[in-house]
Amino acid sequence: MDVHLVDGTYELFRYFYALPSHVTASGREVGAVRGVLGTVLQMLEEGATHVGVATDHVIESFRNELWAGYKTGAGIDPALWSQFGLVEDALVAMGVVVWPMVEFEADDALAAAAAQAGADPRVDRVVICTPDKDLGQCIEGTRIVQLDRRKNTVIDEAGVWERFGVGPASIADYLGLVGDSADGFPGLSGWGAKSAATVLARYGHIEDIPDLALHWDVEVRGAVKLATTLAQQRELAVLFRYIATVRTDAPVPETVDDLRWRGPHAEFAALCATLDAPRLAERASRLAGPRRT
Repeated sequence: MDVHLVDGTYELFRYFYALPSHVTASGREVGAVRGVLGTVLQMLEEGATHVGVATDHVIESFRNELWAGYKTGAGIDPALWSQFGLVEDALVAMGVVVWPMVEFEADDALAAAAAQAGADPRVDRVVICTPDKDLGQCIEGTRIVQLDRRKNTVIDEAGVWERFGVGPASIADYLGLVGDSADGFPGLSGWGAKSAATVLARYGHIEDIPDLALHWDVEVRGAVKLATTLAQQRELAVLFRYIATVRTDAPVPETVDDLRWRGPHAEFAALCATLDAPRLAERASRLAGPRRT
């Protein structure tokens, strides 16, 4: 079996900005929720059988206590923010397992679920549905992969090397050096994608990089300056790496068997009616027929 793990927060943002607004008669914006339900249904229609969706129930997490500049919910469009809880309720009504994260983040839930599914010998492949580079650290060969549904691109371990110049085990170190503007931490001054990839491809992890550039076994432009910066700010780089590391201990109590989709719950049709989306309920009901075994 394949297990599909979906970044619900990413999908909600994606559809909020990709689809036209849809305001119901009650005055509620629901366009992005409709988009997310549609894309998960499409996955099921295309043959997915075991599906879990991770969401950021709140944007802040334990990482905000570690770095003051880490991303927050500030600036999120209220019309988007109002759909966070609704998309969770709607997916549950559709019969899909949802992991709403509070202390942790959706990425952590995806990592934890991927580790759990990857340890199950019955699972042929784990497909993490998100383009987020953080999840590259979870990839294992061709068995645990990422899928960018928007581009229809699968990224396996070879794809991580091609994209970043390092393997999955060094992705968090890579982000610790170059930073991640989307998550709100800067990395170290002067360290860019090429220099970080070159050095980490040789040494693997931040703590294994020699302090002095003359001890590096690779040639890097501006090596002396980079080595000086790292020597002075190694602890900061390690902190950024910790922030970038996805947590496989996030609470995802369901087993692989629990992720099997068996159809929508009784309340899904009524909920779809409030979304002005009766066709979603029809699609789910039609699809559930052969799945109820």
